[in-house]
Formats: sequence, structure tokens, C-alpha cells
Amino acid sequence: MTKKPPAGADDALPPGGARRPKVKQAVYEAELARLQEELVMLQYWIQRQGLRVLVIFEGRGSAGKGGVISALTERTSPRTVRVVALPKPTDRERTQWYFQRYVEHLPAAGEMVLFDRSWYNRSGVEWVMGFCTEDEHQEFLRSCPEFERMLVRSGIRVVKYWFSVSYDEQRRRFEARNDEPRKRWKLSEMDLAEHELYVRFSMAKDTTFQYTDIKQAPWYVVPSDDKRAARLNCISHLLGLFDYEDVAPERVELPEMRDIAYVRPPIHEQTFVPQLF
Repeated sequence: MTKKPPAGADDALPPGGARRPKVKQAVYEAELARLQEELVMLQYWIQRQGLRVLVIFEGRGSAGKGGVISALTERTSPRTVRVVALPKPTDRERTQWYFQRYVEHLPAAGEMVLFDRSWYNRSGVEWVMGFCTEDEHQEFLRSCPEFERMLVRSGIRVVKYWFSVSYDEQRRRFEARNDEPRKRWKLSEMDLAEHELYVRFSMAKDTTFQYTDIKQAPWYVVPSDDKRAARLNCISHLLGLFDYEDVAPERVELPEMRDIAYVRPPIHEQTFVPQLF
């Protein structure tokens, strides 16, 4: 019997869905390899067509955003598929138009940009933690849909994913980080505050969706209690949004080395790292 989530908690299952067995490692690795081949094909297509694609990843701490971004970019070129993860705004940036520091990172022709968190910080952590005023929050909710419609009208494809993790699973992941000294750096004070205020963050998500789940740039929710399934489902969905073709370049003929009159200095004059392995 599925355990009932706490009041106000995100349900990590789609409506009417049943909890499925977790994806096995062998199945995950085989399917991920296939999807990553398709991502390379999509990358070539984006380059060939001069598309501008923006993919936004949002969700709670430990929900799996970083894992899917790593899987998406493992085989693609960083010159075509770029990741943007901005730090806290500087004092100067805090005085700018709120969206201004994000604009310079938007994709140019032939690029897909992945935002690891985005302007939705304003309606999430900033609002819940009191880092912005209520007026600033309300202005964001009014202006964000118009800003995204403007991006779409300009020709940018905007795709938004929200990774949804249950309270119990988030706690399990945080406890695992806490138990492992090499992973403890991933458990920040903000993570602890977010876990304590889980219901407040649920309210923030619901409010965000109420205003910004628009037809030009809808939200796609990715249940992520099973990280492997979440990665496969997200990548499969992203690929399905594009009617791409295989335009990979043909195999090239490698040139032979040109022979020129040059004598290299003795190799013993170079300093090598110790050969421990």
C-alpha cells in the first residue's frame, strides 16, 4: 500500500498513477546509451536548422536536476549544448531589471542552453526565504509569463521541467549525503531550510504554476523518486518535442602526417608526472 504523503507535500506520482518498480541498472544504462545517441542527432539538427532552444530545470533540492543535466551533456558538445548555473546575484545585479542577468545567457542560433535553476528562483527560494519583497514576488508573477511569451515570439523554444520528489525520498537522499563525508558538501544550509519548509515550498510551486504554466511555455512535471526513471523519462520527452532527422556528418578521411625537416629536443629535458599507475 502506498504511503500517504504529508499534507502539502508534492506527490511524486502522476495523477492516478501507481508506484512502479525502480528501473534496474542494466536497463537504465542500455536505454540511456540509446537516448544519448539520439541527443547527438538532435544536437546536429539544432546546429543545421539554426534553432534556439532553452530548457529550464527546476525543482526541490536533491530532486535530480543535476543528474539529468549530466546525462544530457555527457555525449554532446559544450559548444552546442551549454549549461548555465548562475550564482547568487551580485550587489550590482540586484539593482538591475530582474531578468537582465539571464538574458545574456539565452541561446543563439544553433544552440541549446540548459538552465540549472533560472529566473524561477524569485517565485521559489527567494519568496519562501524572504529574500525578496512581496511586491517583487507579485511583479515576477505578472511579468514572467509575458517575458517568456516574448522569448517564444522571438523564435526561442522554451521548455520547462519541474522535478518532483516526495518528502520521504528527499529526506532519504539528504540523510545519505549526511552519512557520507565525501557527499556532505552537497548538504547546504539552504537544503536544510528547504526540507524544514517543505510545505511552504509546495505552496510556492503551486503558486508559480498557477501564473506561469502557459500554453506557449508549459510546465512538464517529472516524478523523480526513481532517479533513473526520471532521467530516462525527461530525456525521452525532450527528444519527442522535436521532429529531427539524422544529419550527422559523414565519416571523414584522416590526413597523413606531413613530414618536415625538424628535430625535436631530447625527451629527458621534459618534466613528467610520477608514473604511479
